[in-house]
Formats: sequence, structure tokens, C-alpha cells
Amino acid sequence: MFKNLSSLLIISLLYTGSFFAQTETPKDPKLWTPEDIINTEYLSNPVFSPDGTMVIWSKRVPVKKKDRFIANLYLTRLNVKENGRYLTTQLTQGEENDYNPVFSEDGKAIYFLSSRDKGKKLWKLSLYGGEAEEIEEFENGISDLQLKDKTTLLFTSKDGKTLYEQQAEERKDDVEVIEDSLHWQPSHIYAFDLDKKQTSRITSNEKPIGSFEVSHNGDWLYFTMTRSLSYGIDAQKDPYSYLVNLKTNTKKQILQDFEFPVNRVQFTADNSGFYFTSDYASDPKWNGAGITELYFYDIASAKATKVNLDWELGLGGGYTVSGNDVIASLANKATMKLAYYTKKGTSWSKSDFDLGEKNDHVSVNAVSDEGTKILYTWSTASNLPEYFIADLKKNKVSDETVFISLNKKLKDKYLPKSEVITWKGYNDDEVTGILYYPKDYEPGKKYPFMLNIHGGPMSQDIDEWMDSWAYYPSILTQKNMFVLMPNYHGSTNHGLEYAEAIKGNYYEPELEDITKAIDKLAAEGKIDRDQMGTMGWSNGAIISTMLTVKYPDMFKVAAPGAGDVNWTSDYGTCQFGVSFDQSYFGGAPWDDTDSLPYNQNYLFKSPLFEIEKIKTPTIIFHGSEDRAVPRDQGWEYYRGLQQVGKTPVKFLWFPGQPHGLGKITHQMRKMKEEIAWIDTYLFNKKPEDNEALKEDSPLATLLKLDEASMHKGLFGDFTNGKLLPEVVLLKKDSISLGRFEVTNAQFKAFKPDFSFEAGKENYPVVTDKASAEAYVKWLSEQTGDTYRLPNAKEAENLQQKAAKAAKDQNNLNHWAGYELTPEDAALLEEKVNTLTHSLLRPVGSGKAVELETATVYDLGGNVAEYSQNANYDYSAYDYADPFNQEPVKSKHIGIRVVKE
Repeated sequence: MFKNLSSLLIISLLYTGSFFAQTETPKDPKLWTPEDIINTEYLSNPVFSPDGTMVIWSKRVPVKKKDRFIANLYLTRLNVKENGRYLTTQLTQGEENDYNPVFSEDGKAIYFLSSRDKGKKLWKLSLYGGEAEEIEEFENGISDLQLKDKTTLLFTSKDGKTLYEQQAEERKDDVEVIEDSLHWQPSHIYAFDLDKKQTSRITSNEKPIGSFEVSHNGDWLYFTMTRSLSYGIDAQKDPYSYLVNLKTNTKKQILQDFEFPVNRVQFTADNSGFYFTSDYASDPKWNGAGITELYFYDIASAKATKVNLDWELGLGGGYTVSGNDVIASLANKATMKLAYYTKKGTSWSKSDFDLGEKNDHVSVNAVSDEGTKILYTWSTASNLPEYFIADLKKNKVSDETVFISLNKKLKDKYLPKSEVITWKGYNDDEVTGILYYPKDYEPGKKYPFMLNIHGGPMSQDIDEWMDSWAYYPSILTQKNMFVLMPNYHGSTNHGLEYAEAIKGNYYEPELEDITKAIDKLAAEGKIDRDQMGTMGWSNGAIISTMLTVKYPDMFKVAAPGAGDVNWTSDYGTCQFGVSFDQSYFGGAPWDDTDSLPYNQNYLFKSPLFEIEKIKTPTIIFHGSEDRAVPRDQGWEYYRGLQQVGKTPVKFLWFPGQPHGLGKITHQMRKMKEEIAWIDTYLFNKKPEDNEALKEDSPLATLLKLDEASMHKGLFGDFTNGKLLPEVVLLKKDSISLGRFEVTNAQFKAFKPDFSFEAGKENYPVVTDKASAEAYVKWLSEQTGDTYRLPNAKEAENLQQKAAKAAKDQNNLNHWAGYELTPEDAALLEEKVNTLTHSLLRPVGSGKAVELETATVYDLGGNVAEYSQNANYDYSAYDYADPFNQEPVKSKHIGIRVVKE
């Protein structure tokens, strides 16, 4: 549901810090888990308000109940600061996806779309407060929302179902039509009048809209119309481009001479034209690999001019319009390089961007309409993304400040050391890659090695944060291994010749690049050739598989996901098989090559026909609905390894998943299964998890309790002839806390005349405040360390934890056996007071509670505990009111120590 803005403002300003405050970065940081990878936060899709004083942006969050990710919308006000940070308010929350925000022309409200109600509604939210308002429902859907003027929104949709489609529905005909040119139902661009609440069709195209963009003044509309349902990706004709004068309602076709599709259209501030990108290849026959170039289309002259980037490698990370100029992210091998291009008529002058050392590690998120503010992301392979905003004047940046700080829960995580490395690969060309170092690296020592090979191949690994469910070097390097992400031939960012080197020459350059990297690292004494593995997704899996074919004894483990093994079957079933396969294998399977009656590459370059060579233990992942790498490639791969029987193989099939895994459970399962496979076959280490052990079972609780220190059956540490309480460190350089409440036996070491019933040595002591204070003073004297009772702040935090954990602890609620109310608790206490038996239990009888990095027991039950000021927690005789976390006035109070 949408929340009231005023209440959200209060929530957004609350700080949820660590359990105990930390003054500096810990020397022994926490290790990464797959859950951390899933929960990493990223800012996306920021939009400046018309006056540049606000930014709407979204943050993706996992929703466990829905088993998927959704996006919430946030508003950051650049003219309001609190505690030195820009005021940020969460505008939407819940279990649905909110997206495509558009500011109203006056900046007082936003319009946006949502997955609620089947995604068919337009919503409006006032930035002054109140609930989101449903503006209109569009029965045929609504997408790609854009503001034309103060009273008009543009969007794409369809006209409705034809009789042909209606009759098919009535017949309950669920046949999926892959392509039927006689019954294409085109999408159109529509206008919605916000005042009249009326919808009108803007375009009359006969085939579906590809994309569209409206000029800032609302006078011009650019759009593309597809000519085939798959066009370029299936080596079909590229979309038509059109320009519409919305004042005269006239349309003309433009950009007819371009051999590659036109993409990323952005109008200039003066509305005189628009920039766009298009690829270039020496042989554009199948829309294959190339480099990306930047163009400008001038409306008055109806001409497109290529912007001279003065950079041979072309565009890498796209571009952003700033007024009439352009900020370009240039391809720079293992980085991106920002440059500023000032428009002067039909030419452009290039300037270096003014971000100093950050320049090669920055991606531009957004620039304000007037070109005076810039929002950008900085990260490296060893640093989580940070988001900054600054004033902008041409290529000059000033007054840089933090825009928003995300991932507070990951600030104390281990960050791997990394560097960009280069080596001589295929054709003696320079190859680049990102090398991650083992966590406890010692120069001169050899370490295990894992390849993380990117997909594409038209992609690249650059020096930026890249951990995801597919690749997670932070987790791998924790296992004390080197990880290399190589930019093999065929990758982007390295120039046209480099990208085209694998056309008709697939596999050979890539494998030579990678094996020469291994040779380099081995020669430097860094890696152990007897402990190497390879993993990758998509093309990364394809290369990993061929490595295990050509070098059967090189790798101890392989983890390919969504990779091909049979190029003949791929050609007929891959979504873009014609374009991809013909480009890299030199034509179709039936084409003659070297006077043979078929293209031999389809046979000789298919791992399936050499699969008997593979000796590497292999775990295979594939989505059941994958059309990029057809799903049955995974089955062919598995069947081959299974039937040959030379190596262990495991095959995980993800139902309902396309080329990339979308479900949270599937992403988690992939990572955990992969890590277990690597542990088993690279490190000869069996998984620690026992499949028969339920995590919260009584046996699991008892096993966890076994980790506690004991002496002759008594809980505690035996030091200097005395039984002392065991303490556990909450964080490095932080305080330590008693794992248990102080026991009778431990207290007797302090007070020899203290007596208790036989058999209750491990029960918690019940004593008075003066004795508790004397006990911690005695502990300090015995050990030379500083022991004390929790202070007020610590006791408050412990009380909050106790309240949350109370349901599983030894308190009156437990003894009641039902959901206790305050009224019944008062009556039950009368009955309890007549008991002759004690309700207390040995320490550690309740469920463990996790505090930071430590496991403690009996928070929320057994005995209440003294602090320096009062007491906190609940005893077995106390009612834990879930709606009141204030400490109770208990009669059964004991001690939990704090050690400085």
C-alpha cells in the first residue's frame, strides 16, 4: 500500500544503528554471505525535478513473501538538510513494484506506474503529503510514461483485443504464437489529458512501437516501429525511425541509412535535435559485434552527424545530455573514462571531465534539465558504490557532496583487494582483467585460483563493484583464493578489432587469452595450478565448458550456468541464434565451408561432440524458460556428462526462469549450491551443513550450546583456579558480553559461603544489586580486565532484543501455553506465587539469540538482569508484554557481565 508522506518522513529519519556503537572500522570485518549479496542496495533511475531541487529515485528490495525483487520510490530534497545529509523520504512501500516516476511540470507532484492492479493504472502522489491517488485505469495496459506538457502525459499501449483474439480466448486456446505477421497487434503511443481525463492515439503505426522520446518543449516526438518481432537480434530488418511534429501532427521517416539500430535517443535542451547511439562493425551483415558511436540529428536540416569522440575505442557506458552538450562515458578497456563534448554548430570540442582520480570509476546517473547539477556513482572492484551530487558547469564539477548513503549494514564487511592487470594474449594483443586477491594474502605463497568469466561475449569486466548472484568474488576470496575476471577477445571496451577477433574464430582467441593469464599468474608464484576452477554465466559458461574440454586435467571444478554445448540445436532454438551463430561461426549450419556440404564450425566447435574428454566435476545451472541460451542446452550438457560417466555432475533446473534468475530463492540456491560444489571439489572439504539437521530443531539448539565453554560439566571459563563467566566479543575492538547469565557455581567462586540446591550449579544466580556490583568488581580484580554491568544505553538495546526474543524464552508467556494477555498475566501470577517448584531452568535452555557477531542465551527469559541504573529483561515469573518493551519490576534478578 502507499503510505502517508508525513508518517514516512518520520520513519525515514529514524536511525537504526548497530547494537553497540562502533567508533572506527573494525580490524576483523564480517564475512560476506549469499544473503548479503541479495540484500545489497543500489540507487537506480534517478530523475531531477524541473527546478533541480529534488530527485526521485528507486531502490530495489527483496520481498521474501513474494520471492522477487520490487522497487520503492524515494524523494531527496537538495534544498533541505538534516544532520548534514539531504532530507530523503520513502514515498512508496509494500510488496508491489513502483516505477517510471515523472515529475509534474510545476514539481509539486509525481506521476508513476505500479504493478498493483495488474499494472494498468496511472498514479499521482503529491509531494506535500497524502495518499497516492489513482488517476486512470487503462484496460489495455500502460508503459513508458513521459511528460509532454503540463496537462499531457504520453505512454504506450494497445487498442484492445481483436475479434480474432477474443474468440481464441473464448475457445480457451492457450497456443503460444511465436510469430504471425497477419495478426500482429501493434502498440501505439497515446496521449492522456490530465484535465479532461481523456485518452487519444498519437501514432497510427501498423507494427509495434519499439521506443519513443518526446522533446522538452513537447513539440517533437521520435519513435521507432519494429519490422519484425525479433528484428536485429534475429538478423532481420532493423526498426524504422520516425519524427513527428506534434504541433502540426506531421510525420516523416528518418535515419534510413543506418545499418545498425538507433538507440538511446536524448533531445537537447534547446529542442533543436537529439543525440543517439548506433553501432559500427566492419561487416554489419548480421548486426554482429562492433563498437558504439554517438550521433546528433539536427531537426532543421534533417541530417545526422557523427560526433567526433576523438577516441578510437568508442562509447563504453553510454552518454548523458547536459543542456546541448554531452557527457560521454568512453570505453577504456578495464575502466570507463568520462569526457565532455561542447556543441558548436555541427562540431564538438572535447574536454577532460573534472573529477580527478575518480574520473575512471564514475558513472553518470542523471543531469538536471538546466545542466547545473550532476548525480553520479563512484565504485571500484574493492569498494561498494557511493552516490554523489555536485554542481556542474560544462566539464567542471564543484561542491561535491554525498547524495545518499546506502548499505549501512555492509559497512563493516570485508572488502577484497583488487587490481587491473594486463598480459599478452591472442595475436600478442594486450588483454585486461580484474584480479582479486585472497583475503589473507601473503606474498610468495601460492593460492587456489578461480576464473569468473563474463557473458556476452559483447560485455566487459571493469574496475567497479560487481558482486551478484552470478559472480561474487567477495565470497570466493574469503576462501583464500585468487579470482580473475578476464576481458577475453570478443569483449567490448577494447576496440573494434578486438571485438571482431572471434568472428568466424570462436573459442580460439578466448581460450588462448585465458590460459596465458593462468601462465602469467603461475609464473609470478601467485596461484597453485593444482587447485584451479572456472565458473561463468551465459558466454562465461560456454568458455568454461570448452576449457574443460580442451584442458581436461587443468581444472578441479567447473560451475557453468546457462551455457551452450551444441551449436546446431542452438541455431534453431535460440532467440537470437541467427544473428549470433552466423556472426561467430560464419554462416548458417547448412552453408558450404571449404567445399564441405555444411558449415563444419557447428560440429567442430560444439563441446557436446567432445564431451567424453571432460574430467572436471561440473555443476550445471539452467532456467526452464531460457531463450537466450535455449533451455535444452542444459539437458544436453547434463546427459552427455551423465552418460560418459567420467566425472561427478549435478544439474539444477530453475522452473519458470529465463536467461537470468529472477527469484530470490533461485538466486540463493544457485550461490549456495555453487559454493558447496567448489568447497567439495576444489578444497576437498565436505559441506558443513547436515541435510538431516533442521536449523531450529532441539538437536540444533543443543549442538550450538556445545560451543560454549565448560569445565567439568559447569558452564564458564576456569581461570586461575576460579570458575568465571564466558564472554563473547560483539565486534572487533568492541565490548564483550556474557554468553550466559552468571550461574550459581560461578557466583560461589566469588562468595564461598553462597549456597544453592544440589544439581542447580548451572542455574542462573538470583541476588541483590549490591552483590551484583561487588561480583563484577571482584571479576576485575581476579583477571586484571575491566568487568561491569551494562550501562543505560546497552541495557536499553538488550531490553529491545529481549522483547523480540521473548516468545522462545523461559518467561511467564511460555508457562501459560497460550497467547497471554495482560489481564490473564495478572491472574496467572497469583497462581505462580503458590508454586513450591522453581520455574528457573539451567542457563542455555532457551533459544540462542544473535547479537552482532556473537551468540548469547537467555535474553528474554530465565532471570531478569541488573544494569548500572536499574534492571532489564524478563524472568521466568514475568509477563513479556509484546506491546510494552519497558523493563518489568522483577523479583528474580541475576547478572550478565560486560567486559571492556
